[in-house]
Amino acid sequence: MATPAAESNLDRERLELALQSARLGEYEWDMVRDVLHVSERMAEITGLPAGETPADKGALLYRGVHPEDREKTRKYMEASMRAEGRFETEYRRIREDDGRIVWVRSSGVLVSDENGRPVRVCGVTQDVSDRRLEEDRRRALMSELDHRVKNVLAAVQALAQQTAKRTTSLDSFLKTFAGRLKSMASANELLTAARWRGAAIAHLAAAELGGIAPGQTRWEGPELFLTPRAANALSLALHELATNAVKYGALSNESGRVDVRWNRIADGGFELFWTESGGPPVPLPTHRGFGATLLGQVTGRELNGEAEVEYRRAGVRARLRAGSAAVVERPETVPDAPAPRLAAAVPLVSGSTDLRGARVLIVEDAVLLALELETGLSEAGAEVVGPAYELSEAMTLLDGPIDAAVLDANLNGLSVTPVAEALAARGVPFVFATGYGEAGGAPLGFDAPVIRKPYDVTQVAAAVAALLAKS
Repeated sequence: MATPAAESNLDRERLELALQSARLGEYEWDMVRDVLHVSERMAEITGLPAGETPADKGALLYRGVHPEDREKTRKYMEASMRAEGRFETEYRRIREDDGRIVWVRSSGVLVSDENGRPVRVCGVTQDVSDRRLEEDRRRALMSELDHRVKNVLAAVQALAQQTAKRTTSLDSFLKTFAGRLKSMASANELLTAARWRGAAIAHLAAAELGGIAPGQTRWEGPELFLTPRAANALSLALHELATNAVKYGALSNESGRVDVRWNRIADGGFELFWTESGGPPVPLPTHRGFGATLLGQVTGRELNGEAEVEYRRAGVRARLRAGSAAVVERPETVPDAPAPRLAAAVPLVSGSTDLRGARVLIVEDAVLLALELETGLSEAGAEVVGPAYELSEAMTLLDGPIDAAVLDANLNGLSVTPVAEALAARGVPFVFATGYGEAGGAPLGFDAPVIRKPYDVTQVAAAVAALLAKS
């Protein structure tokens, strides 16, 4: 049987291990002798000398507190000890050995004698600088995200207004606006994959040209990465040029070609040349649409350079020149080149899609999108099951009869995999309508069509109809 002395030693060892594991430094202010005892771990955290030091009536406790935190910390600790006999607080401390600023969390308890007279303060201190730094980073990221979201929403609003002013029908507006919105989404997808540090020109060209007119488009140039602002501008410019080429230019027939080449220039920027050949003769435009305005006024300014478009009879030729401010160093994280988005390229449908009698499950956590899908599929004649906004709701709805389904890949942070697996096991076809930018095929490994957000609801209806026609 262990002796009381042995038990005491064991308790001290356990306490020592606990303090060491929690990376806590302990201290004690002997108020009778007015000395502060600092442990080795406390010294490592604060820079105070280990051992006993005159406490100067407790002033030593606050001497290293950051001047901006000192008075507030002192008042709080003293008030807490008077009221509750203990305190716990966080503050910045300036290390006394090297001047570094550290965030510490300090806890203490006031010990009194049998007459109720305070005799000492026992406490522990923990370095919480890493946690505080992470919190600061998180706040900065949230602020940056808020800024970017507002910028994107403002840009989308401007695109919608400018597109609407220059279109004469709702159908034309939807097609044109949807194309421009997808261009913005492609650029943002590439930027997100690179943690918003830059997007490669080659990737932007591949995203815009890789899925149209296979064999008729080519792009090449040195590896160059653009700022988010420049990437969005170039993506929209390439989209406008490609749209015009498909409608009126070199990509409107099977013999035309589009060549995109770029090179770095002496001032650190770049020049990009768009050359069309082999298409029908190009007449001079009779009016200036928003696409021409975007290329002529917006693109050059956003690239810190200039943009020129020539309507040559042999084919459109464009030159985009960007200043050095548009170019960034190669990001640490660079995504693979995007594959042609054939899976996502479900065309807009001008007529009606017949889904009469089909029971279609909608699984989508964004309420507005779910309502839009419900309206569009109902107008096509479908009997909508749901919508399900949560994974649990979707699993419950699987008990009823379902002919097809439209699935978002992620529901409030939860994967839709259980729903997809259950549908696949029953032989029920489904389409993914998702914002996840996984290149080359459906998310989660399923063999299913994919429509990338932002989409037009007619795309979803057409994809569902195609699935039902095959089943």
